[in-house]
Amino acid sequence: MKRCIIVHGWEGFPEEGWFPWLKQQLEAHGFSVDVPAMPHADKPQMTEWVQQLSGTIGNPNADTFLVGHSLGCITILRYLESLSENQTIGGAVLVAGFGERLKFDELANFFTTPVNWDKVKNHGEKFSAIFSTSDPYVPLSNADLFKAKLNANITTLPGPGHFSGPEDNCFELPETLEVILKLAN
Repeated sequence: MKRCIIVHGWEGFPEEGWFPWLKQQLEAHGFSVDVPAMPHADKPQMTEWVQQLSGTIGNPNADTFLVGHSLGCITILRYLESLSENQTIGGAVLVAGFGERLKFDELANFFTTPVNWDKVKNHGEKFSAIFSTSDPYVPLSNADLFKAKLNANITTLPGPGHFSGPEDNCFELPETLEVILKLAN
């Protein structure tokens, strides 16, 4: 059975914004879907988040798909770095993601070392990223980074801010559903 794990971002939670909608849509397409509550979402620690994601996934395989939002994206990248040589996933969708340190000191612990892009790519060949032209937190230059480092397919949407529920009136994100279904086929 195909599985999808949706990883929320900093100060996020499983019922936030478009996550319940995406979960329902994917389940209607036969996926098993988990949206774990990441520990200490207000004061995130990389090791805790990667451990939580790893525990939720268990043994990844080609039927495992990951969706991250914001800090959930770097969590996915760090998780992929941690996998054993023979472990892979089917693909990942990174929404409002970043692969380099942003201006927020609270997130510095996710960037004590640079992302090992080669390791990330060794554990997943299919990456897509979705960005907004009006995101106040994540620079659009991250689209170029994901394209260059992961050969990710990039979608840039005009205006949905940071894709954050009530803050950006973002309660559905059909582009994410379309990408996951495409990656899974």
